[in-house]
Amino acid sequence: MSTETRINERIRVPEVRLVGPNSEQVGIVRVEDALRLAYEADLDLVEVAPDARPPVCKIMDYGKFKYEAAQKQREARRNQQMTVIKEQKLRPKIDDHDYETKKGHVVRFLKDGSKVKVTIMFRGREQSRPELGFRLLQRLGNDVAEYGFVETSAKQDGRNMTMVLAPHKGAKTRVKAQQERGAKPQPGPDGDAPTS
Repeated sequence: MSTETRINERIRVPEVRLVGPNSEQVGIVRVEDALRLAYEADLDLVEVAPDARPPVCKIMDYGKFKYEAAQKQREARRNQQMTVIKEQKLRPKIDDHDYETKKGHVVRFLKDGSKVKVTIMFRGREQSRPELGFRLLQRLGNDVAEYGFVETSAKQDGRNMTMVLAPHKGAKTRVKAQQERGAKPQPGPDGDAPTS
C-alpha cells in the first residue's frame, strides 16, 4: 500500500470531511464539491487523515506543504544525537596504575558524551571469584560518578561481567559551550574536570 499523500483526483471516496484554506471546518461534503472549492481557491485538495471515516481533506498549497514537511524532517535529523558506546576492558587483578589509566579513558569517553560499556574478563580460576569483578565495577562506578552514572548495573555473562555507564545529561554540550566561548572548562575538585 502506498504511503504517498493523495491529492486532487487521486482521492476516490464519495465524501470527505473538509477543512478550508484558513483551517476552518467546512463539514462533510461530496468529493466533487471539495475539488471545485479547491480549484476556485487555486489550491489543492490534500488528504490529511486517510484513516478517518470519512477521510479528512484540507484545501492547501501542496507544494508548500511538502516543502515544510521536508524542512521539519531535516530539522529533526539535525537535532537527533547519535549515541556512541565505547568499550573498556579490565581484568579482576588489575594493577593500580593500569586501573587509573583505564579510568582516565572512561572519564574521557563520558566527557565526550559517549556511553561506556565496561567489561571485566575472567580467566581460569578467576571465574570462581565473581565478587572481585563486581567490587572493581562498583569502585569504577563510584570513581567516575561526577561524569556519569551506572545505566546498567554489573551482570555476569559467561566469562565476562559487564556494566554500562552513561554521561550526565548535557555534559557534552556544557563542555562544548565553554570551549566555544573561549573559556577553559572550570576545574572540578580533582583539578581536571568541568563542574556540573
